Amino acid sequence: MKTVADCVEEILVTQPFLEEALSRRIINFSALAEELQNTISEMLRKPVKTGAIMMALRRYHPPKDLRHSNNLKSILKNLGDITVRSSLTDFTFKNSNTLILNHSKVLETINPNVFYGFSRGVHESNLVISTSEKEHILSEFKNETMTSMQDNLCAISLALPTNNTQIPGLYYQIFKRFAWEGISLHEVISTTNEFSVLVEDHAVDKAFSAIKKLGN
Repeated sequence: MKTVADCVEEILVTQPFLEEALSRRIINFSALAEELQNTISEMLRKPVKTGAIMMALRRYHPPKDLRHSNNLKSILKNLGDITVRSSLTDFTFKNSNTLILNHSKVLETINPNVFYGFSRGVHESNLVISTSEKEHILSEFKNETMTSMQDNLCAISLALPTNNTQIPGLYYQIFKRFAWEGISLHEVISTTNEFSVLVEDHAVDKAFSAIKKLGN
């Protein structure tokens, strides 16, 4: 049978910002209990007193705070070079039998120094390239179904240490920082040891600053 404590845990694990604030003791337990009262009452299908919720909140033990993992802190303080590339265009195409062929043709002819990223999903594929190659892409993919195109983008690329795949919480810390700073990500491109985010031109300075703050 579900208890008040079960409901509290279910709510907190789906709201990591709230869970972290609670673990840092920067939330008023009484105010939070009142905020959760109606939700928990509905979950249990019976009235619940705020005192019971407060007790459950005080007894809640969140998972080990990833911010204090020595390995995670070490990686965040020693992130690799940050590279910014501007004047990029993002294309999205529906997958087809000819899309990869057109992609290979582009790779054979573009300047190797331009920014180029390609990823294929189940139903659509994404291509990010320097805007100087925009007309080239439109020509090569003219028979494909393009669902979206966005200009005026910048890519911020971050080199990651080779052991980054063994560190839980690394990507959480990166995305959390962007969320706290109110930065919308247009696209995410990731390889094993490199992580890139695409943002609109007006947000690039703020996004770059957010990444620099990760080591603090």
